[in-house]
Amino acid sequence: MSEGFDRELEDLPPPLRWREWMARAEAVLFASSDPVPRERLARVVGRDCVLDDLIEDISIELGERPYEIARARGGWLIRTRAKHGAAIRAALGDEDLSRNLTQNEALVLTIIACLQPVTRREIARLTGREVGRELIARLSREGMIARGPRSPEPGAPYSYVTTPEFLLRFGLETLRDLPDFEAMEDAGLLSRRAETALDLPIAAQEEE
Repeated sequence: MSEGFDRELEDLPPPLRWREWMARAEAVLFASSDPVPRERLARVVGRDCVLDDLIEDISIELGERPYEIARARGGWLIRTRAKHGAAIRAALGDEDLSRNLTQNEALVLTIIACLQPVTRREIARLTGREVGRELIARLSREGMIARGPRSPEPGAPYSYVTTPEFLLRFGLETLRDLPDFEAMEDAGLLSRRAETALDLPIAAQEEE
């Protein structure tokens, strides 16, 4: 921390102290391209500052702004609101933004997120289609998935897991924020024990 930096601001009355802490926290979030963890924000506010309350007050003030504070990877970040995506694409072009996932990629990513660690073979059993290496490679290049442990099944293929970038892109703090797997399994949407393939649209041309 910078020498002489006053975190406590004891010379200010409580309302002004709180406003200054809000401004500091917002400035730190605005300056960072990655989620800011709690311990880093704590460096710019007083020991008695309740960070969750502070962030909530900042979020309320941003209510009419085109950006918002979101939880991600155990911290907070400022991001543009989804409803302004079309305007951003019109101004910047798609090449400056994360591309939208195809239907097939989104489906495979959902299965990996819910069943991880999971192999391509297991995904293929669920979908009734081959899941091509290129599809997996695209998700990997974009940082959405990574290799997990080798599976004990014949050939010891690699399994796949999601990454911190996956959480960030979809505004999740942890994997616990995903839909409840047991509920999806009870509904027949996903199951490792499925004896018959699900009728899901994995493109046939994306075979190995």
